[in-house]
Amino acid sequence: MRATILHAPGDIRVEEWPDPVVERPTDAIVRVVAGCVCGSDLWSYRGVNDVPEPRTMGHEAIGVVEAVGAGVERVREGDFVVVPFNHCCGRCAHCRAGQTQGCVELAMTASGQAERTLVTNADATCFVLDEAPAPDRYAAVLALSDVLPTGYHAAISAGVTPGSTAVVVGDGAVGLCGVLSAQRLGAERIIALSRNPERQRLATAFGATDLVGERGDAAVAAVLELTDGVGADAVLECVGTEESMTTAFEAARPGATVGYVGVPHGAAVPWRVAFRNNIGLRGGMAPVIRYLPELVPAVLAGELDASAVFDLELPLADAAEGYRAMDERRAVKALLRP
Repeated sequence: MRATILHAPGDIRVEEWPDPVVERPTDAIVRVVAGCVCGSDLWSYRGVNDVPEPRTMGHEAIGVVEAVGAGVERVREGDFVVVPFNHCCGRCAHCRAGQTQGCVELAMTASGQAERTLVTNADATCFVLDEAPAPDRYAAVLALSDVLPTGYHAAISAGVTPGSTAVVVGDGAVGLCGVLSAQRLGAERIIALSRNPERQRLATAFGATDLVGERGDAAVAAVLELTDGVGADAVLECVGTEESMTTAFEAARPGATVGYVGVPHGAAVPWRVAFRNNIGLRGGMAPVIRYLPELVPAVLAGELDASAVFDLELPLADAAEGYRAMDERRAVKALLRP
């Protein structure tokens, strides 16, 4: 199959790679109809994460089931499925508690930017749609594999409630989906931190009521001014750096919660601020599968649409341009069609 391969920092190529195969009775193989580049992929692309050897890329995908193992009972060949980026067994104590990202058999989609991908524990992992969406709806459905549930997880973890004030730190695809999620949960005021005009436009379209273009201390000051010195009831941290985490805690009102979903890279928690103001911290990797029964119907009904975060669409062969565009912030998120 053709697949996106990261050879070294900055070195992305689309090359032939062995097809994934059913290795265990619970496996399935999905033919990818749409995948994408994630902001977290850029950590490896930029050399922040080690790249010891060439590997396939991409953990977001939707597609058609091509093969299933002998132990797969619910998912069938020909089904159109959303593939959550984290796979779970559905049986262990953590899965039963809704913490599917903590599954004892946790696995990740490893070739979403390719023609095919392997799904472990397919019955518990794949979300089967009643019918295949039209190609012009692929972007909205693809968002369900990671970015939309992750933004929703940030909002849920932060405790966004009807009438509340929420601050969203980060204007990438996850942060924008956090804005959309805060609106869905009824936040009356949503303050989005962004300096990029196009991302500000998207944030406003998704429900942001206020925009803050500053960073660091200046951003915190702006949030406090907007909230009459009170701070936010809920803060969504969608970046994963020390600066973004510090901003999140300092923008929170006493007793608030920071919902964090940014993959941590040097993201030290400002514990003195947390202690002084009784600020909670919840979140982490999104239990995507837990949220899909709620989010999928809303997306299919057109009530919830994050497709606008995909502002660049390319054929799989041009995946390297998708990485460059996102790395240079010329694009929010690149959708790839094999």
